Amino acid sequence: MIDPEDHKQAEKEFRKLIDVLPQYMCVYRADGSPLYANDRLLEFFGFALSDFRADDFQARAFHPEDVERVRTIRSDAMRRGEGWEVEARILRKDGQYRWFLIRGKPFRDEDGKIERWFSSGTEIEDRKQTERELQQLADAVPQMIGVTAADGRPLYANQVLLDYFGWTPEHVQSDQKFKQVFHPDDLSMILDMRQAGLARGLQFRIEARIRRNDGQYRWCLVIYNPLRDEQGRVIRWYTTGTDIEDRKRAEEALRRSEAYLAEAQRLSHTGSWAYDVARKEIIYWSPESYRTFGFDPQKGSISYQEAHSRIHPEDLMRFDEALERAIREKIGVAFDFRLLLPDGSIKHVHCVSRPVLSASGEVVELVGTNMDITEQQQAKTALEEALEENKRLRDELYRENLALKEEIDQASMFEEIVGTSGALRQVLVQVAKVAPTDSTILIAGETGTGKELIARAIHKRSRRSSRAFVSVNCAAIPQTLVGSELFGHEKGAFTGATQRRLGRFELADGGTLFLDEIGDLPAETQVALLRVLQERQFERIGGTQSISVNVRVIAATNRDLKKAVQAGAFRSDLFYRLNVFPIAVPPLRQRKDDIPLLVEYLIERYASKAGKKIKNIHKRTLELFQAYDWPGNIRELQNVIERAVILSDDETFTVDESWLQSESPRPSRADNGLARLGADQERELIEPALARSRGRVAGPSGAATRLGIPRSTLETKIRRLGIKKHQFNPA
Repeated sequence: MIDPEDHKQAEKEFRKLIDVLPQYMCVYRADGSPLYANDRLLEFFGFALSDFRADDFQARAFHPEDVERVRTIRSDAMRRGEGWEVEARILRKDGQYRWFLIRGKPFRDEDGKIERWFSSGTEIEDRKQTERELQQLADAVPQMIGVTAADGRPLYANQVLLDYFGWTPEHVQSDQKFKQVFHPDDLSMILDMRQAGLARGLQFRIEARIRRNDGQYRWCLVIYNPLRDEQGRVIRWYTTGTDIEDRKRAEEALRRSEAYLAEAQRLSHTGSWAYDVARKEIIYWSPESYRTFGFDPQKGSISYQEAHSRIHPEDLMRFDEALERAIREKIGVAFDFRLLLPDGSIKHVHCVSRPVLSASGEVVELVGTNMDITEQQQAKTALEEALEENKRLRDELYRENLALKEEIDQASMFEEIVGTSGALRQVLVQVAKVAPTDSTILIAGETGTGKELIARAIHKRSRRSSRAFVSVNCAAIPQTLVGSELFGHEKGAFTGATQRRLGRFELADGGTLFLDEIGDLPAETQVALLRVLQERQFERIGGTQSISVNVRVIAATNRDLKKAVQAGAFRSDLFYRLNVFPIAVPPLRQRKDDIPLLVEYLIERYASKAGKKIKNIHKRTLELFQAYDWPGNIRELQNVIERAVILSDDETFTVDESWLQSESPRPSRADNGLARLGADQERELIEPALARSRGRVAGPSGAATRLGIPRSTLETKIRRLGIKKHQFNPA
């Protein structure tokens, strides 16, 4: 417990300490009643201590306009137990009011209870006088100027600002008036930027639309500059406002002009440029110039040497001579040249330039345009070639018009499905008939025969062509994940299911779902697939809600599903659901007549990819291709041709014979393929083969060889079908 005598002695020493401080100090009791003022403060007022403790002290000490404001701020702070800070005018003993910055702070005991309130006063009359002088100066400046407190509260606006908004000085401190001057679309952004800028305490600027006194919104630039005290604290913000409406309009007009110019250059394929003669460097290139030369303007400017390197080697000399002539003779020149781009493509350019002369008459710059005339040149070349070709093929074109039209239709319909053999035509006829329907299709065929190409052709020919074609290889997905892949799963359905996942059926809704290798589908997934085909509904794994879908299913397999059904490996009800419209894709050994077309097509494809030019095919190579059995079908053919193209060193395509001796021909498999066909389908395959072989069955060019089956087998089929082979021999 503190001794009362010790407490009194400590308070005496404390008062002595306050008296020697070079500041105006006073102490209040916990309830806010005056207790003590130091000699410096009493001397300023010309008061005795009893005057300080009097009830009317504040009314006598403060300017009448400040009394209520000071009393309110002080009492509110004491009630909250917080310090306060206020600026007010105080009456000096000579009768003059002087501006003071008054700060109050609580003093607490060990238990946190407030025992005393300490208040200090700092005279700021000089600063206030400076502010008044600044205000007078601000009124004389022909620019909008405002002053705000550290927290952003408006304090002052010069006459220019008042006139701009049509305000009186009383309007300055109105928060509502402040918000009304800004465009409603900008207000939220301005308040956020202003709050962030005030918090940083650094100069910041805002561009916004502000409403003038005539009701028009005009763009203004507002700059906030902080004023700091001796301790570096922000005590004021000085703001300047500049009407930039005219500048904004000029910038917008310039942007529109530049946009119009850029669009005009883009539409006309014309780029502009400028070239510094002394430095031999490009000093300006328009966006269209970058596009013409195949450069990306987003990657920065390019040098003259970079642009020069893209000129076709055969045109370099002519280009350089034209440039030197324009500089030497100080004249404008126009000439054409070609560009050779990195991807091997060629562009044709028409260049027009003129010189820019210095005061002494020397050429300092060349300016001009580059027009991309590739399309015109190609059209011109194509027209000349067409006219020449027309002279040669005029009669032949007339005779073959219908055949060519049919060929074009097939090419556009079936894209990469190349061939004209009877076996392939039979498949394409089936595709054309079933594509417009929504029937489920089962495509059977050996690996590598192009089953997915057939499925895509059906999709593109269907009413669903504008929607998704989703492909799933059932054999490539682990059996435990097939259900999730097809039908999706809910979050938490199994370990690792961290979020909901949509299955392929949902992704293909409205379109086509291609299920490749359907024979490898697990038994439990077969049940779920059967339900989708029957009811057009399914549930995600781990879900309870039924999802309806509108999906056309095309399945494919290289297995004999009938045998799989008999063996119990494949559900019979699912097989019949899939086998609504079966399509059998013939292996390549049954399409010998298509091999020359396929070889030519694939050579061109892979040679273009490898950047090579192959013009001829070795006769022996073509014979090898037609004699080989192609167990891997078209996929094996593609691999062999791609390998041969990579190894090719000249313009004649050849192949290593050892590549095509890995397996002997397998007529039995081809025979089995024919055996799966009906009588009408067999007839449609056998009769064209007899026509091409002129009725011959045996021999290298006989129908049996073309069909890839033994002679005896073909003879048996001819007798069974009642085909008269001699009618195919004109002799």
